[in-house]
Amino acid sequence: MTTQEAPAAPQLNVLAQYVKDLSFENPNAPQSLAPAETPPQVSINVNVSGKPLSETEIEVDLTIEAKAERAGSTLFAVEVVYAGLFRVMNVPAEHLHPFVMIECPRLLFPFARQLVAEQTRNGGFMPLMIDPIDFVALYQQNAEAAQAQAQPN
Repeated sequence: MTTQEAPAAPQLNVLAQYVKDLSFENPNAPQSLAPAETPPQVSINVNVSGKPLSETEIEVDLTIEAKAERAGSTLFAVEVVYAGLFRVMNVPAEHLHPFVMIECPRLLFPFARQLVAEQTRNGGFMPLMIDPIDFVALYQQNAEAAQAQAQPN
């Protein structure tokens, strides 16, 4: 009687986390800090990119850009590129890309979110607390956009 070995479980290890880029602009201070009756318009953009460094190690960048404006004037602009070095093993090749582009930024997000909140607070504003991000939906949107771009017109 032979026994089949169960396939090894997928593994994801965080080897390192680090800030790659961090900038905060408060171009109209101190006027931008004055109380106002209307709330600012805040726009937030999130992007995820990754690059393999070896057969099992991948660097993933989570980029968050936030900008607040009121009456056509910029109150603040913040950009954070927060990265991680991950070891990924026992993930089938066909599942590797979605696995990395969903699970890795999910692990990085709380740290990047905290950096954005601290920078806006240190700039004299209320901390910008970004709502949790659905990285599955973000991955699907990016995949659909890439597929639409690849189709000939």
